[in-house]
Amino acid sequence: MPSDQAGFWAPVAFSRDLPAGTVMPARTAAGPIALWRSVSGRISASADRCPHRGMRLSHGFVRGETLSCIYHGWSYGQAGNCLRIPAHPGLTPPETIRVATFDVEETDSVIWVAVGAPVAKPPTLEGLIPLRSLTVFAGIAAIKAAAGAEANLEGLLEFDAFNGTICLLLSSWEDGQTLIHVLLKGNAGPAAGISASRAAESLRRRAEDLQKKEIAQ
Repeated sequence: MPSDQAGFWAPVAFSRDLPAGTVMPARTAAGPIALWRSVSGRISASADRCPHRGMRLSHGFVRGETLSCIYHGWSYGQAGNCLRIPAHPGLTPPETIRVATFDVEETDSVIWVAVGAPVAKPPTLEGLIPLRSLTVFAGIAAIKAAAGAEANLEGLLEFDAFNGTICLLLSSWEDGQTLIHVLLKGNAGPAAGISASRAAESLRRRAEDLQKKEIAQ
């Protein structure tokens, strides 16, 4: 979550959403990201734009330890440097051709991307199990108001639902939307998961209603 610090960690996805050898789009307050995991399992976060023609790299594909653009196949390493240009197989791409990258960490089944320069590692979420993620067309303030709760020092917002306490990780986007990651306590059963999912949907609707009322004022 954004703070008054120089940088912060944004929770962008659950680990299970990014199998080895795949790429997916992600977003933070800094903009769109191509989040990818190499065949060996290493995670990288690149700006979601190929320097060549501007195609989204999240539409591309992972080959070995590189991310390739789907348009002309330019391939990039985990440090962002261009490694291969298929139209010029004998060319060693200059160091000036590169895509911006972000620090990324994977802890307790959550993938975090650095926005700016965080002063510490991402928080640990031991004992919590990822349930689902959903997009809310409202800011963090509206979500907190709808939940009637504040986030703790680890960035977790906890609120009471019918079947117990639900834990939320919030990640704001540059356009005022918010990504919510829903997590459950480790001893929660299937019924609690269904209840928590419904509670999260209800919270989303309340937050969006509050946001609309604020805009209308």
